[in-house]
This record gives sequence, C-alpha cells and structure tokens, in this order.
Amino acid sequence: MGNEMYSVEQVAARLGLHVRTVRGYIRAGRLPAARIGKQYRIARADLDAFTGRPARPAGPAAEVSSIVALDGVDRAAADRLATLVLAGVTTHPDPDRPLRVQTVHDEERHRMKIIVLGDLGATAELLRLLDAVLDGDNGLLAGKEADRG
Repeated sequence: MGNEMYSVEQVAARLGLHVRTVRGYIRAGRLPAARIGKQYRIARADLDAFTGRPARPAGPAAEVSSIVALDGVDRAAADRLATLVLAGVTTHPDPDRPLRVQTVHDEERHRMKIIVLGDLGATAELLRLLDAVLDGDNGLLAGKEADRG
C-alpha cells in the first residue's frame, strides 16, 4: 500500500480544495505529481509530505472484492441502480478508505453486475444500502413494476 497513487480529484476531496487549486500546486512544483497521459497522479508519500502528515506505518490491510449479479434488470432499472450505487460511493465520508465501483449491464440478458472493491466496512455499508433498496417494494426493478401492473 506504500505506492498508492491518487488522482487530482481524489487529492482535492481529501484536502477540501478545488481541483484547480491542486493543479496549480502541481504546476508550481509545490506538489510532486506524475503525468500519465492527460492526467496527473500523486503518490501517497508526496501527498503526506505536502500536507505535513507523517506517512502511516505499513500495517495489515484488508480489501474486499464483491460482485453482485442481478437478473431481470432492464436498462432504466440498471441506470437507476448505477446512480444509487455511485451516489453511495461519492458520499462515502472517509477518503482514506475509498471504494471503487463499476457497473455493467447486459441488455440482451437483462442482467446487471455491480463490482465493488475496497475497505471491508465501507463495502459492507454499500452492500447494506443495495440490499435495502432491492429488498423493498419500491418498483426499482422492471419485474417488480410489472407485478404491480
């Protein structure tokens, strides 16, 4: 975990700054960054040095990967679920435990997959949110809307 890299957006969120401010620090040479393609990446050690925080000692780290497969999901329901999940990730309060989420919808099979990578607790919170939404009688999935009709 010592070679973690952050995007400009992640650094801005961690520091409570505007993205343009972080880019200004990089261009001025105050914050070291590597340019990869058209984007900057900032090493954790450089960010810690910039903020004056000592680098955290390397300890045991746990990360979980989860795949949630949902059948009977049409495009509209997949879009709603993706928005809900991504909103849950962006409102996650702890930038030290980021979640990475990807959603995929197979239109032919009416199947959606949600892939979650991240901290154990944060992943559990997101999965509880997803469970609550899918378990409720809210008509989010196409099959539930048809049952009401």
